Amino acid sequence: MSDILLNMLPLIGAGLVAGFLAGLLGIGGGIVTIPALFIVLGKVGVPHEWRMHVAIATSLTIIIATNSSSVWAHNRKGGVAWSVVKDWWWAVALGAFAGSFFAKGLKTAELVYFFATLAGFVALKMLLPFDRWKLGDELPSGPFRYLNPGLIGFFSAVMGIGGGSFSVPYMTLYNVPIHRAVGTSALMGLVISVTAGLGYLIGGYGIAGMPAGMAGFIHLPSALVVAAAAVIMAPLGAKVAHKLPKKALSTTFGIFLVIATIRLLSDV
Repeated sequence: MSDILLNMLPLIGAGLVAGFLAGLLGIGGGIVTIPALFIVLGKVGVPHEWRMHVAIATSLTIIIATNSSSVWAHNRKGGVAWSVVKDWWWAVALGAFAGSFFAKGLKTAELVYFFATLAGFVALKMLLPFDRWKLGDELPSGPFRYLNPGLIGFFSAVMGIGGGSFSVPYMTLYNVPIHRAVGTSALMGLVISVTAGLGYLIGGYGIAGMPAGMAGFIHLPSALVVAAAAVIMAPLGAKVAHKLPKKALSTTFGIFLVIATIRLLSDV
């Protein structure tokens, strides 16, 4: 714990930003927390070969706290589509659980390029005046309606994010209002973080050479510091989100995706 105290400032800073983004955009903030965690985990003795796995797993654990706070704030304003969550949750959970085990032996470059390509198209959709660009007037029905939610859970678990980067644009393409998509995405991110976190907990059990404070691939002291800071800021982000006009919120999300894409590509 003393090593964590020495590195607390970058973790607190990452937590504050991640919490605000969780409330504002319905994301878990993993793209913010993972770089800070990666640096600090090296200083506390996590072996390099497992450092990104631990950063991802710890990020997902933090998302449980950030998105719980964000969901509470959005739900008070009627911003969560519970019918969508009830329909999707099991497919998202199954995908996230599978993704957490798949990630253990994964080289992530291909997935980073995949995410960057998808995020680039989505950012264009959010930034440019494509308000009429829709894939449909309502979310897909039939058995294949679970495919995309399952993939959202899978790739989110592999990349250590709450899924908002995927689920918010996906829902808006099917005519779900942006404010409602953000609130619903926050709840779906909670499903992802719980199920994927369980997978990383099991998958990292018994690995030699890890520092104290580990639970599977999860570094509990880091998770505690970042989560405490994030929970403080998530309600503020949600409050700001519901005061922003639709275009401003869409533009904010598009800018976030551009920054996230650049950050991810820099790691390849």
